[in-house]
Amino acid sequence: METFISFTNQSQGRDRIFRATQYACALAKYLLRNEAKRKELVKKLQFLESNMSSGRKLFRLGNTVNSIYAAKSTLHISDPVLRFCLTFANLNRALYFICDNILWGRSIGLIRDIGKERWSLNSTRFYLLSLVMNLTRDVYVIVQLMVQKSQDRHYQQKVNQHLNESPDVAFVIVPQLDAFLFLLLESLRKEPSVALDTLKNVCDLFIPLDKLGIYQTNAGVVGFCGLVSSLLGILSVLRPSLKIKP
Repeated sequence: METFISFTNQSQGRDRIFRATQYACALAKYLLRNEAKRKELVKKLQFLESNMSSGRKLFRLGNTVNSIYAAKSTLHISDPVLRFCLTFANLNRALYFICDNILWGRSIGLIRDIGKERWSLNSTRFYLLSLVMNLTRDVYVIVQLMVQKSQDRHYQQKVNQHLNESPDVAFVIVPQLDAFLFLLLESLRKEPSVALDTLKNVCDLFIPLDKLGIYQTNAGVVGFCGLVSSLLGILSVLRPSLKIKP
């Protein structure tokens, strides 16, 4: 109970709950779209989804400053690849929040005479760029972990044992590919935070890709990916050890 109270007291925790609810509604709405008897339920889900989205925009009002501060902090990272990826990701995230705040202001009548569609597309583009840079960071970290693991003598003995114990599988799959996958899984097993962040960013990636028309899926896929990403986000907030650093 104390963990739940601490989680809900954080604005990030509340945003994750709202986000999970929003995409759960989107997924349920898609699954029930062809059931005539559930039209009233679908309308309620649509209403709840809209309210969750509006609530999240309110929670995000101060996130622009947080993202700029985060970009300032990542400038001091010694690794040049991580420094570039994280700084660029945070700057794009800040621009995304600026667009998002302007759209929120327009929705409540504080700001007028702006093109909603244009600002919405710009917001999505900045969000996509932020995700791409975060994914690039994830891939870079995974490669580093794999290189370190491959140089470990204990691991080399383990992979040889694995290939000898599964000769049929190795022959069918190709030994090099089997060894690569084994190395990947062994590297991520020791760093679950990297695996979780990568999966979360991959799921998130489908949302802007669909909205921008780069890779169109459907509302069901977007809802499912958004829900999975939100649940992983909740897990990383509940267990800080599962949050990737830096």
